Amino acid sequence: MQQMVQRQQKYLFYLLSLYTLGWGFTNYKTVFASLILGTAISLFLLWNLVRKVAKFGRAVAQGKKVRSLGTFTRLAAAVLAAAIAVEYPQYFSIIPVVIGLMTSYAVIIIDFLLHRKHPS
Repeated sequence: MQQMVQRQQKYLFYLLSLYTLGWGFTNYKTVFASLILGTAISLFLLWNLVRKVAKFGRAVAQGKKVRSLGTFTRLAAAVLAAAIAVEYPQYFSIIPVVIGLMTSYAVIIIDFLLHRKHPS
């Protein structure tokens, strides 16, 4: 699982690098800044989810209860990203921010499809 998470984080860092190049070398600064904002928060949420799932697994193995996997944190981070985009429309656009927020989920799905093991 650790290899999978590291691979997904690497993909997200590559995307952030591409977005940074797009921001620096194109006239679409608002779009790329928005993608950077959304993807950076998405990367944080992926890290947080992995941490919570590991904690959940340890708790289940020890027979303890776990309150949550961080739903409130994900919701609060998405609201924060949207609030930043709405507060500073000269720098950010809401639609690319939302696309950036969904990026980690797309990376997880693509990574799964590329690396799944077929039963023999």
